Amino acid sequence: MGKIQIMDEWLSNKIAAGEVVERPASVVKELVENAIDAGSTSIDVFLLEAGLTSIQVIDNGSGMDEEDALISFSRHATSKIHQEHDLFRIRTLGFRGEALASIASVSKMTLITSNGESGTYLELEGGHEVTHKPGPLRKGTDLTVAQLFFNTPARLKYMKTIQTELGHTIDLVNRLALGNPHIAFRLLHNGQQLLQTNGRGDVQQVLAAIYGVHNAKKMVPFEGESHDYKVSGFVSLPEVTRASKNYMSLFVNGRWVKHYLVQKAIVDAYHTYLPIERFPIVALFIEGDPYLTDVNVHPAKHQIRLSKEPELLKLIEETIRETIRHVIRVPQMEKKEKIVQPTTEQLNIWKPAPKLDVEKMNAIVEKLYDVQTVQESSMLEPVKSIPESSPTPVEESFEPAPPIEEEPIQNVIVEEAQQDPIVKSTKEPFPALEVVGQIHGTYIVAQMEDGFYLIDQHAAQERIKYEFFREKVGMVNPNERQALLLPLTFHYAADEALLLRENKQELEAVGVFLEEFGQSSFVVREHPSWFPKGEEQEIIEDLIEQVLTTKKADVKKLREAAAIMMSCKKSIKANHFLTREQMVTLLNDLRNADNPFTCPHGRPVLIHFTTYEVEKMFKRVM
Repeated sequence: MGKIQIMDEWLSNKIAAGEVVERPASVVKELVENAIDAGSTSIDVFLLEAGLTSIQVIDNGSGMDEEDALISFSRHATSKIHQEHDLFRIRTLGFRGEALASIASVSKMTLITSNGESGTYLELEGGHEVTHKPGPLRKGTDLTVAQLFFNTPARLKYMKTIQTELGHTIDLVNRLALGNPHIAFRLLHNGQQLLQTNGRGDVQQVLAAIYGVHNAKKMVPFEGESHDYKVSGFVSLPEVTRASKNYMSLFVNGRWVKHYLVQKAIVDAYHTYLPIERFPIVALFIEGDPYLTDVNVHPAKHQIRLSKEPELLKLIEETIRETIRHVIRVPQMEKKEKIVQPTTEQLNIWKPAPKLDVEKMNAIVEKLYDVQTVQESSMLEPVKSIPESSPTPVEESFEPAPPIEEEPIQNVIVEEAQQDPIVKSTKEPFPALEVVGQIHGTYIVAQMEDGFYLIDQHAAQERIKYEFFREKVGMVNPNERQALLLPLTFHYAADEALLLRENKQELEAVGVFLEEFGQSSFVVREHPSWFPKGEEQEIIEDLIEQVLTTKKADVKKLREAAAIMMSCKKSIKANHFLTREQMVTLLNDLRNADNPFTCPHGRPVLIHFTTYEVEKMFKRVM
């Protein structure tokens, strides 16, 4: 007798469950996506013990007749695919026909469904039918999954805590609700409501339900279109940031997916607007011919392949960057919003589940959603005396940026999250400020009728220099080379030298002119005349190091890195006292900058204190 045998259906379903059913959130995903495909306008998700005890999904979709209900638990049974051609134009969220069979094989499942004409009631245990009888005629489906992994103790053993598993499910349902604003979602855990949306198709209302009204007000709409794709959605203003990329939600033809290169395009669009390692909140919707997307990549359908990917990435980056450029504004000093933690008695959240630890749950949710409050600025201490010090001249002259046309500003105001979507604003002009003085040789104080401004002098000149060097690095002119009195010599390992030879042309595009000087050595005899004096060797070394780190030089990125590096080294530092004329010159140059509100690293250049806020500090107004 041969050793190779065909597995029976029960065993193969349990193996498939290992790919499809990873945790309770995986079950919720499959059931909710089935409800969405059924045309539901209302979906309720009820959890007990984070879904480990029970998961119930109720929808008002098309439902099933008795024949479909019985066959739906068979492996590879699907209503979404009828012929091979359909596999290349998938418009539904589900299509593989594995989910229900896999889930049923590792749980105790109850199905109540009706198409409005006949109702069916089914009970299954470990994939085997236990009860089959007529059910109620309410159109839709009510599916309960109880005792998940009851017959696979090894899988149950590796489940995380209730708080962690619940956190994954909250994150999932939030994204499904965001991707389907036309569906009214409710998520309840142990009887306590965690999410509710109204199903009116208002993306901003869903954003408010997930991230809070305060953050939803600071998100702006965008849209763009190319020959093959259309992109739209909401992005947060640069002042609203998070510590991880988990707040970027990407939907392709209604499907929530993860795509590294799309995330990178979004981050690149915010370049110089956000501090390092801070990320925006984004809801991005991509629409295109299903033929351009391959969703049959992974059983969980999280990853997809995109045709004409460079075109799409360019569209996303340019559309979001242009949107941010037109809505950026002067940061305001805001009052701290205190978050008061409600007591268990007030909300009665976890009473039905004695095992649940409220403090741990708060920590999990806080970690997942990075709840941030706007920090209150430190109160200004009364000025006792100003030390006299003779101002020293600025080391280098200010390089003016090319003038730009100023556009009128429209305020971005949302009174309530349920109102109409906010209107895209135009770029806010830099105010014409009157210099008052300087604080600690670091901050310039200026005023207008509406209050006063604190300007970080280093960040301000860094922005001016960055735009100057960005233009210079973008067009290295052979006539602007300057010879070094003493050539610079660099020695590298054999493999590094080979890499530098391969990228010699890219390095020359940013002003690094390497000549071979032995087997693994190079000499630099000249550099662009606009390289900061005294910093030539360090700049060249840093640019070479970037090539060695990335293995393949990208001229665009090298130019950007060079501009940022030189602007930082060339700019005035803290504790550097300026004359009034120098401060006036700096602010005038800043007014001409393309983006005068942030430095190249994303930090704010200036902060506005309104007259009302100052008067309130001194109790002149209440």
